[in-house]
Amino acid sequence: MSDTVPAKIGIVTVSDRASRGEYVDRGGPAIHEYFAAVLTSAWEAVARVIPDEQPLVEQTLIDLADHARCALIVTTGGTGPALRDITPEATTAVCHKLMPGFGELMRAVSLTKVATAILSRQTAGIRGQSLIINLPGQPKAIAECLDAVMPAVPYCLDLLDGPYLTTDENRVKAFRPKK
Repeated sequence: MSDTVPAKIGIVTVSDRASRGEYVDRGGPAIHEYFAAVLTSAWEAVARVIPDEQPLVEQTLIDLADHARCALIVTTGGTGPALRDITPEATTAVCHKLMPGFGELMRAVSLTKVATAILSRQTAGIRGQSLIINLPGQPKAIAECLDAVMPAVPYCLDLLDGPYLTTDENRVKAFRPKK
C-alpha cells in the first residue's frame, strides 16, 4: 500500500445507550485521540456507534474489513460479563484467525491497575487483511491497553500486506525486525 494513502482505521463503539443517544460516547473519541497522539503516518477514522446486538456487530466488522478496507478495526465496549456484552463473540465469529496474545497482554496490564480486569474478555483476530482488536469501554483503560499492544500492531499489519504505520517513538515504539 502506498505511503501517501491514509490507513483506514475502524473505530466501533458497541453500546446500547450511546447508540440511542442516552449516553455520550467517550470510548470512540478516546481511541481517536489515542491514534492522533501516537500515529505519525497518515490515517483516517471510520467510526461507528452501534448497539450490543451480535448480528449488527458482526455485520459492522465485516463491512469495515471487507468493504471499507480498514486495515485496523478497534472496538470499545461489550467485553465484560454482562448478558448483553457480546463483542468478543461477534469478533470471534467473523475472524479467520484469532490472535489471543492481544487479549492476554491487555488483561495482564489491566490487572496491575484494577482487580476487576479479570472480568474483561477482550480478544483480537484477523479477517482478511484487517486486524480487529477489542478494547474495554473506559477511556483510561483504552489507553493502557493500546499502549500495551500498539508496539506489535504496525508489524502485524506489515505481515498482512497492510499500510505501513509509524508511531511517535516518544509515546510508543513500534517493533519491526531488523533487516
